[in-house]
Amino acid sequence: MIGFIGSVFSPWYAWSGRRDPANHVCINVGTYGPGGRFTMTDRGRSALRTTPDTFQVGPSSMRWTGRDLIIEIDEISGPPLISRVRGQIRVTPGAITSVELPLTPDGAHVWRPFAPSCDISVELEAPGWQWRGHGYFDANFGTRALEADFAFWTWGRYPTRDGATVIYDADRRDGTHLGRAFAFGADGSAQACDAPPRTRFRRSFWQVRRETRADPGTMPRQVLNMLDAPFYSRATVATQLDGEVVTGVHEALDLRRFRSPLLKPMLAVRVPRRARWSFGDDPDQT
Repeated sequence: MIGFIGSVFSPWYAWSGRRDPANHVCINVGTYGPGGRFTMTDRGRSALRTTPDTFQVGPSSMRWTGRDLIIEIDEISGPPLISRVRGQIRVTPGAITSVELPLTPDGAHVWRPFAPSCDISVELEAPGWQWRGHGYFDANFGTRALEADFAFWTWGRYPTRDGATVIYDADRRDGTHLGRAFAFGADGSAQACDAPPRTRFRRSFWQVRRETRADPGTMPRQVLNMLDAPFYSRATVATQLDGEVVTGVHEALDLRRFRSPLLKPMLAVRVPRRARWSFGDDPDQT
C-alpha cells in the first residue's frame, strides 16, 4: 500500500508536466495471490485533505494515532479484475528510526525508513483477505522526477534474527552508483553495514533485470511474484546475507523503460484519472 502526493508512476502526472503534485494524489493498494487486485486511481486536488496526523485521498485515508497507522481503504481495482477493495489496515511500529538517506548528492531524492519492523493486521472485505503478520513503513521524498536522475534501481527489505536489513542499489544517470545497506534492530536502532556483492538473478516476466545482495556462491530466487510491469518488478525473494538465509520483499525499477513515451498510454489503462471529488456526496462515488 502506497500513498502519493505527486503520483510518480501516473501517466496523467507526467503528461501534466508534474507542475502540481497536489493535483495528482493516490492511495495505491495491491493484493496478491488468487483473485489479487490492483488499485491506483489518480485523483485531483479536491480529493486531498491533510492534517498533521491524517492523509486523505477521496474515500481512502491514513491516520496516525501516535501508536498505530490506521489505513482505511475504499477503492475500485483496475482491469482485468474490476471490483471494490474496501477495509482497514493497521500498522503498529515496533520502534521509529531516525535514519534519513539522500539518494542523490544534492538531496533531491530522500529515503526515510520510519519503521523497518512493524506488526500489521489486514481486514479487507473479501474472503481470505484477513491476516496478521510482519510489516514495514517507509517514505520517499523528491523534487525531481525519478527518471530524471536514475537509470535503474533495486531495493530489498529482509527480516533477520535481530530485526531487518534494508538494501538500496541505484545506478544514477550521471554514471555514479548508490549502494547502501542498513541493519535495523527491533528497538529502532540503525547501523550502516557492508552488504555482500550485488548478484543478478532471473529476470521478471517482462524481462526487467533483477539483482540483490547475496553471499558468494548463493543465487537469489523468487519465492512469490507480487507485481509485474514492463518497467517494474515486485516479488518476495530469498537470498543469503552474511550467512543468514532471509526472505523479503524486493523491487526492481528500470527507469530507462519508464521514460519511454510509448509506455504512458499502457499505464493509463491501469491508472484511471478522476479529477473531481466532493466530500460528503454519495459514499459510492469513485
